[in-house]
Amino acid sequence: MNPQELFNLSGRVALVTGASRGIGESIAKLLAASGAHVIVSSRKIDGCQRVADEITAAGGSAEALACHIGEMDQIDACFKAIEEKHGKLNILVNNAAANPYFGHVLDTDLNAFQKTVDVNIRGYFFMSSAGAKLMKKSGGGSIINVASVNGVIPGDMQGIYSITKASVIAMTKTFAKECAQLGIRVNALLPGLTDTKFASTLTSNEAILKMAMMHIPMKRVAMPDEMAGTVLYLASDASSYTTGAAINVDGGYLLV
Repeated sequence: MNPQELFNLSGRVALVTGASRGIGESIAKLLAASGAHVIVSSRKIDGCQRVADEITAAGGSAEALACHIGEMDQIDACFKAIEEKHGKLNILVNNAAANPYFGHVLDTDLNAFQKTVDVNIRGYFFMSSAGAKLMKKSGGGSIINVASVNGVIPGDMQGIYSITKASVIAMTKTFAKECAQLGIRVNALLPGLTDTKFASTLTSNEAILKMAMMHIPMKRVAMPDEMAGTVLYLASDASSYTTGAAINVDGGYLLV
C-alpha cells in the first residue's frame, strides 16, 4: 500500500478534547493536515475557535465545539450535536484532563480528588462509551486515550492524577477487548514530560526539572508536536491491527 494512503484520514470525522492548546492542539492540527475534519473541543469556546480558525486558514477542515468532559450533560450534548451534524464519528482523542492538586497524597482534599476523578476517569469513560456507540453505527473507528507515564510510575506529589492515569490505561484495555468485534480500536498514548501550560508546575521549577532530567535518557523535555505523530498512527489505517496498546512517548523515561 502507498505509505501516504496509510496515514490518509480524508473523509473521517475526528473529535479531539482539550484541543485549545498544548498536546491537544498539536494533535488536532496534524489530524486535519492528514485530511480529517476535526472537531476542536475544550471547556471554553474561544480557544477552540482559535485553533479551528488556524486549521481552516492552513487549508484544513475544522469546527469548534465547547464541552467540559467533567459534566455529563455536556458530554451528552456534544455527541448529540456531532450525530445531528455529521451522522458519524471515526476518531475520538480523549486528551482533556484535570490535575488541580500538587502535593503529598495524604493531603489530597475531597474537592481535588473529585475533580480529578470526574474528568480523568468518569469523563474518559463516558466519552469513550458515547463515541463507541456512534462509531458502531458507521462500522467502526479509533479511540485514542491520552494517559501518562505517571500511570505506570506515579509522579512525585501527583498522587491522585497518577491514580487516574493508571485507570485510563486499564480502561483502554477494557474498551479495546470489548469493542474489537465492533470494528473499534482503542489505544493509549503515554506522554512523558512535555512543555505545556498543563505541565508548567513541573517544567518551571528548576529543582524538579533537574531531578526529572536524571530519569530521562534523552535529557530533554518533549514538545507538544512530538506527541501528535503517535496519535496519527493510532488514528489511521497504519495501525489497523493495533488495539489495547499503551505507547510510551517519553524520551526513555520508563526505561530507567
